[in-house]
Amino acid sequence: MFLWGTATAAYQIEGATGEDGRGPSIWDTFAREPGRTRDGHTGDVACDHYHRWREDVALMADLGVNAYRFSIAWPRVLPDGAGQVNGRGLDFYDRLVDALLAAGVQPVPTLFHWDLPQALEDRGGWLNRDVAELFADYAGVVAARLADRVPLWITLNEPFVHMAFGYAMGLHAPGHALMTGALPAAHHQLLAHGRAVAALRAAGARQVALTNNCTPVWPASSREQDVRAAEAYDILHNRLFTDPVLTGAYPDLSAYTGDLDFVRDGDLETVSAPIDALGVNYYNPTRIAAPTDEGLPFTDAGITGHPTTAFGWPVVPDGLRELLTGLKSRYGAALPPILVTENGCSQPDVPGPDGTIDDAGRIAFLDGHIAALRRAMDEGVDVRGYFVWSLIDNFEWAEGYHQRFGLVHVDHATQRRTPKRSYHWYRDFLRAQNTDT
Repeated sequence: MFLWGTATAAYQIEGATGEDGRGPSIWDTFAREPGRTRDGHTGDVACDHYHRWREDVALMADLGVNAYRFSIAWPRVLPDGAGQVNGRGLDFYDRLVDALLAAGVQPVPTLFHWDLPQALEDRGGWLNRDVAELFADYAGVVAARLADRVPLWITLNEPFVHMAFGYAMGLHAPGHALMTGALPAAHHQLLAHGRAVAALRAAGARQVALTNNCTPVWPASSREQDVRAAEAYDILHNRLFTDPVLTGAYPDLSAYTGDLDFVRDGDLETVSAPIDALGVNYYNPTRIAAPTDEGLPFTDAGITGHPTTAFGWPVVPDGLRELLTGLKSRYGAALPPILVTENGCSQPDVPGPDGTIDDAGRIAFLDGHIAALRRAMDEGVDVRGYFVWSLIDNFEWAEGYHQRFGLVHVDHATQRRTPKRSYHWYRDFLRAQNTDT
């Protein structure tokens, strides 16, 4: 069965950050620091999904998706990141899973979508190797409760973005600006993934995946300097988080760092434990030029000549086909089936006088990307699912509530949900798929 779904993340929608025993996460801390998020927005309430989950499941049932990718909040299950389990936190996800199944929607949980327990950040966060083992313990706790009903699990979401924005540049929680000193956070996330694969399988999980944010990388010109810069960016953005998992070896990082002394004997065997699917999040290609200063070995040259989203990201549907076929070409038989675990766009989405939201740009975006997905499949890429980001307008990290990705509009003052025109378009599309099959 092909999975047609939608996706969310815990900190972006749940709210209830201080309820029922949940501990603080790095995003609770970061969002309260002045100047970290636009207008000081936090996820304290977000979409109040913790209390309104029944309404949101009903929206999915009406939409007609057969899968829902969500994340489990580590600090809701283990408030200190380790030790005492918070039964009330597990109970929430237990109820959610049962409701999804009753609605005919397969739950696809992600165990880590950037909301590290603050107690573990106080111990060094992902710079601390011990956190990898604690993540595996957490994975085992959750799977012991849910694996009897959840067939497919995702360990991490976008380890590149979490490392780059959270540890290298300081734009996301936990707010470190370490540049290449952030590389241990990359390895420890991957080590956590590998250890969690073993823990999940031991608890009865049938399928395990890892989700990466991936981008086709285009050199700004045919000049050798730009081509080399593009290759460097491809290594750090794409291959750093995929090569070790699929091939058991890191790409050559000697140009960016010294010895990888944080990699120990046996680590890569753990990282490269077989997985059942590779999750791919795609939003846009990246155009790279030679560096303009003594900092990074590349410069983002920007992409022109394409429509842009409210975020300013270029809309290039065929980039998805290019990405997927490129993965197949690069990894060959080592590439497992692919799930497109996020694809979507931000739009202004202002309700009209009658209350309707005519997000024609999002419809064009989704239509174009689904067509590109099908072209990739026609070229032999084994894709098993597609998830629209996002179900509902949510807390968009450092942008607060200023970017709207949802199929459903949320008035964050009242929490009123209003399906947009794109929601109805996707519902009609899914009904047509069911008719065709």
